[in-house]
Amino acid sequence: MERVPTPQTASPPATGAAATSPVRLTINGMDQALTLDNRVSLLDLLREHLHLTGTKKGCDHGQCGACTVIVNGRRINSCLTLAVMHDGDEVTTIEGIGTPDHLDPMQAAFVAHDGYQCGYCTPGQICSARAVLEEIAAGIPSHVTGDLNAPPPLSAEEIRERMSGNLCRCGAYANMLEAILEVADTQGLPA
Repeated sequence: MERVPTPQTASPPATGAAATSPVRLTINGMDQALTLDNRVSLLDLLREHLHLTGTKKGCDHGQCGACTVIVNGRRINSCLTLAVMHDGDEVTTIEGIGTPDHLDPMQAAFVAHDGYQCGYCTPGQICSARAVLEEIAAGIPSHVTGDLNAPPPLSAEEIRERMSGNLCRCGAYANMLEAILEVADTQGLPA
């Protein structure tokens, strides 16, 4: 019969320092050089090490999108990636998008169309919305793009599909669509 370890017989945890690595990132236009535990997520780096608390920890499983940030122009769930994987990358968080005195056009459109949800989900929604328009402008297809050989259309269906990774229990989704379409129009993206 195999003996099950109990707290008294279990091996003590390994001692010694955790493995660390030097990491250099550009976050919101500022160079950051840190030495981090290899297990630190990008989300925890932002919130716990750099005190950029605009990016929220929602589900911590990549299912809600509250932690969405933009890395090298592409949106990602920062809870699902390790900070050491982004050595040399450029990260944009909600703090790097606008300020209360100088709102980004997407933030202003969210305000104008009452697209704000609670403060927990809105930062990720804004980061995603900005990246969605960049993806469409770059011709990157989504799951609902009909013709993969043509530029994806700027349609409600495309925007809804691309924003579907950002979930919230609030009811402002329709207003967010209007805000995103308004910004797309001001950027001259074809409908």
